[in-house]
Amino acid sequence: MSIRHAFSLIVVSTVLMIALGFSPEVVAQDAAPGQIIEGAVNPYGFQPENDFVVVDAETADLGRLFEDLGPEAREWYQHVMTLSGPYFEGRAPGSAGIERAADYVQFWFERLGLEPAFAEGDDASGTWTSYRQFLELPGGTPTIERALMQYRRAEHGEQTAEVGKDFTVLGNSGTADVSAPLAFLGYAIEDGPDGYSSFPAADEGLKDLDGRIVIILRYEPLDDEGRSRFTSRRFSRHAAIPPKMKAAVDRGAAGIILVNPPGAVFAKDGLQDVAASRAGDELDIPVVQVTPEIANRLIAAADSDGRDLAALRRIADEGGHGSIIFGGEDEVRLATAIDGGMNRTANIGGVLRGQGDLADEWVIIGGHYDHVGLGTFGAMPNNRGRLHPGADDNASGTSGVLVTTQLLAERYANADADADLRSILFIAFTGEETGLNGSRYYVEHPTLPAGSINAMLNMDMIGRMRSDTLAIGGTSSADGMLEELRPMLEKSGLTVYADPNGRGPSDHASFYGAGIPVLFFFTGTHDVYHQPGDYGWTVNPAGAAKVIDLVVDVAGHFVTDPERLVFGGGRPTRVVSKPENGDTGKPDANDRGYAPVRLGVRPGMGAGDEPGVRIEGVSENTSASDAGLRKGDVIIAWGGEDLVDVMDMVTRLRGHQPGEVVEMVIIRDGEEMTIPVTMKASEKVIEN
Repeated sequence: MSIRHAFSLIVVSTVLMIALGFSPEVVAQDAAPGQIIEGAVNPYGFQPENDFVVVDAETADLGRLFEDLGPEAREWYQHVMTLSGPYFEGRAPGSAGIERAADYVQFWFERLGLEPAFAEGDDASGTWTSYRQFLELPGGTPTIERALMQYRRAEHGEQTAEVGKDFTVLGNSGTADVSAPLAFLGYAIEDGPDGYSSFPAADEGLKDLDGRIVIILRYEPLDDEGRSRFTSRRFSRHAAIPPKMKAAVDRGAAGIILVNPPGAVFAKDGLQDVAASRAGDELDIPVVQVTPEIANRLIAAADSDGRDLAALRRIADEGGHGSIIFGGEDEVRLATAIDGGMNRTANIGGVLRGQGDLADEWVIIGGHYDHVGLGTFGAMPNNRGRLHPGADDNASGTSGVLVTTQLLAERYANADADADLRSILFIAFTGEETGLNGSRYYVEHPTLPAGSINAMLNMDMIGRMRSDTLAIGGTSSADGMLEELRPMLEKSGLTVYADPNGRGPSDHASFYGAGIPVLFFFTGTHDVYHQPGDYGWTVNPAGAAKVIDLVVDVAGHFVTDPERLVFGGGRPTRVVSKPENGDTGKPDANDRGYAPVRLGVRPGMGAGDEPGVRIEGVSENTSASDAGLRKGDVIIAWGGEDLVDVMDMVTRLRGHQPGEVVEMVIIRDGEEMTIPVTMKASEKVIEN
């Protein structure tokens, strides 16, 4: 990069920082007494008003700006710009980038004088010599460890298919080596519309599948044009792969060969990726997909009637055929093994030792350092494959932990010899974006004695302060906590939304669930949340420094007050709306708070070729509940178009305004229904 290019980026960064309201003049102003607004807060809708100050880039004095910001803001900004850089690849568990981020956090813990927080290996009670607590998470890329397919071909004898070209092993395949004759099971649909079934009444001849490898058609019955006979859209729920495979296994299949039906208009081209094809539970038998060309070779060698795949497809389109047992005695061999693709990752922890009578008691200060990487999860479909820097979410909180570590380490170093100080565990959590995995793992595998933790402070998305406004969750998670905090909140000069609830979509929820008082510091969501635009130069260093100052003050109180906090389990007295993913984990996709409207469902995830969004729960007094949507419904169409998945649902929600009526097609108890849904406005802030 040229010097001129680098300086241009710095100037742009400076202008944006000034635009976010922390020009030297603003920083120099005396803070007014803080305001406390009590009540529940929807973290997906909390967006304070912007107080931008636009300044011409040519007049910006970069040196003066950073000098006036102060050392805390400068240190914090440096960490954010580093952690959100491309070198860290968006910090997804399992990536090289998150390992670099872990090294970075550990480097600073060591540099700031923290002791290791964990024992080596699996013995949590051992001597603490490591800064890392390792865990394994699902969601890694499964790999094919063994893939062999052999078959006979009359004119050529035994043939070996080429993996990746002729066939592939599917993600739910078992580890097995099977040689068996073939059968054809059509679409393997047990109960379709208008009495359709791939199986005859009374399931005649089920024993004939025992010990056979079955060929199954993907998707569902087709008409003469190659379109679904079951729906006017692409495919219905009957195209889902897991039920097909279960039907085959239940009937004694020794192996499964999946193939795309020839002539299907909406069929996907080529063989599936092993990761994308992990549909349903892992089976005990080999499961492969073959090309139509290979399927035709297998059928030609096995079927004494001389039929090909297209002819068998036409039989399957009509249903009721049962299994077609081929008369040939030649066997097909399938040998498969899959590495399930677990991601090894780690929480990073360091200890600041206390002293005196309180040294054996603890305060935990943390924030997650992972993000969504290249958008393979937790991202909009059109952004998958693009780098998600995660500056605010959550390089900002990780950087807050590092700066807080520095400030409190200095306090402890300068403390009087007779001062009583609790010890502090600083921890950067992994796997938050996939469901609070790192913090949950720590709570389930604690390194601290039960009952020794006074409080847990969590920083998640503290980088976008607007109008000096901050949300703090958990203010009633201990008896009288808000009254203890009130002087510090007022001193901060900030407008603080004090949410009594200790639950929420971040790592503090794991500790709250274990009966530990918590506080969650959060400056609000924005339009690049979980987007590639969450760059380091869009954050607010001066605002983050104010959050850090408050965290240090609160932590200073919790480590010195001789009175222990008493868990209170505070909850809001009235919830108008709440995050739709329940109490754990940020959603990879659902009705974000910044959409103009809110549907009011907790979505599940689809599987295989099943389209749509399954509803796992419906919130009261929402668009969904008013329309009569229920748990178990599957939304398959939205406004006349197929609904692909939960990320597609997010996109649709953003395109609607309150009062608009959307026709949704759902599957309920096996039947399609069309339901009009009147969209209601999102509730951004929840009042008591």
